[in-house]
Amino acid sequence: MKWNLRLVAAQRGIWKATEMQRQLAERGLVISAGKMSGLWSKTPASLKLDDLDIICAVLGCGVGDLLVPEPRQVVVRGESVAGGAE
Repeated sequence: MKWNLRLVAAQRGIWKATEMQRQLAERGLVISAGKMSGLWSKTPASLKLDDLDIICAVLGCGVGDLLVPEPRQVVVRGESVAGGAE
């Protein structure tokens, strides 16, 4: 799965993690600077669905804008597997 938070935020004029953090807090999602940095710069290992709802509300987007499937990157039993037909 590819995490597109930074791209989607930039498309909406949010260029800094601190600005995103502030807007999330306005919607009731208070995130530490460390967690925000992780969400901003890399794919999170886990994310609460309620938090995802708030992120989508702030950005005016859907889950599919933030999470893009990468079936070719699926790992099975520790080995990378090419997925899907072309």
